[in-house]
Amino acid sequence: MSRQLLSMALAPLLGLFILGIGNGFLASLITLRLDAAGESVTTIGWVSAAYYIGLAIGALFNDRLLLRIGHIRAYACFASLVAVTVLLQGLWLNAPLWFTLRLIGGWATLGVYLVIESWLLTAADTRVRGRLLALYMIALYGAGVIGQLLLGVADRAGASQPFMVIAMLASLSVLPLGMIPRVSPLIEHAEPLSPWRLITVTPTGVMGCFGSGLAVSAIYSLLPLYLQRSGFEVQQIGEMMAIVILGGMLLQYPIGRWSDRHDRQIVLIMIGVVLAVLCGGVILLPNLPGLLAAMLFLVGGGVFAIYPVAVSHAADRAPAGALVRMSQGLLLINALGATLSPPLITPLMIHVGNVGLFVALAGLGVALVVFFVWRRSRRPAPVPVAPFTSNPQQSVVGAELSVTDELVQGAIEHEHQEDLSQVVPDVETALPDDVVAADGHNDQVTTASASER
Repeated sequence: MSRQLLSMALAPLLGLFILGIGNGFLASLITLRLDAAGESVTTIGWVSAAYYIGLAIGALFNDRLLLRIGHIRAYACFASLVAVTVLLQGLWLNAPLWFTLRLIGGWATLGVYLVIESWLLTAADTRVRGRLLALYMIALYGAGVIGQLLLGVADRAGASQPFMVIAMLASLSVLPLGMIPRVSPLIEHAEPLSPWRLITVTPTGVMGCFGSGLAVSAIYSLLPLYLQRSGFEVQQIGEMMAIVILGGMLLQYPIGRWSDRHDRQIVLIMIGVVLAVLCGGVILLPNLPGLLAAMLFLVGGGVFAIYPVAVSHAADRAPAGALVRMSQGLLLINALGATLSPPLITPLMIHVGNVGLFVALAGLGVALVVFFVWRRSRRPAPVPVAPFTSNPQQSVVGAELSVTDELVQGAIEHEHQEDLSQVVPDVETALPDDVVAADGHNDQVTTASASER
């Protein structure tokens, strides 16, 4: 990667990293504070779900706001709003108020992601998007690990100091983008594929992304609650959460490369099996810190790998002209799963106890295995058309980062081998061979797909 490209990408990635530290810290802090205040598991679940509701709303509407006021002003507004909502949470511990503030905070956080990702999209062409996405993932997950480790510091501070630190991080994240002398990039309004079109193209991809949203949201929202009620100290909870996120970060790429060499449906089936077995182990085996940490590391690796493998499977089937819109639609499906997860799992935790979290995750793993096996029997899996690309949490506009030059070229070759004109009728399929040959980087394809948004 050239120095010029790195310098252009450094500012948004630094802003993401600073904000991500506070964001990861806040997710667990809210769960622990509500539990310590005596709030019910159901209340904690709904407050956690509010954040994902805000993310989904932001994914649908925030790009229109950016088009009106520009990136720098939009980022400053969104980051300031995140800071204000966090400070208000530090002033008053009230569950209905926190629900509202978490919803607003999720909406504003998605706006921050939108600015950063659209900025990265204009930094380079499709040939280096894979490397940019890798740096994005490192910044996002690395910040999450550090944020979880701050829980031990929060435990030794007062009631409001941790919220003040998170608000300061949100405010500081404005500096990198606000100080660079560059004209704001241009984006177009996102128009994801409808759920019906997605189900037609890739039922496996839709179910994988929905299941991933259920699982990841449960990990972030309810695992700290499980650990606290199992007798772990706050610092230990932060360390365990950091181990889960680290597992997701370190194992995602090896699992993805494995899916390049094998049927991706088989990989998804194996992830579901391993998830069910590991969660069963957490329920049945002694709750020893070392053993639990090892199992949570593997659980994190499996849970965080479901979404990118499912998206890669969907991309193996999609026409080149639908890749961006398909990725955007799958992100919204993932957000829907994340929103529904805490309200669906908390009743089970009330009924069977804290282990209800892992009962639910084990059941989810079994359900995914059954569905993927059924789909495999109904339609053979497509041959992978391009190498696996990591897919961390993004906005619908940032989903275009994962549409690399290799993926577009592979999709075009796949279209020539199989008639995909009826798969997604409202988008163009392969370009004529002479057009593709005229531009080795397929810039025409990328431009065409972007204009459809």
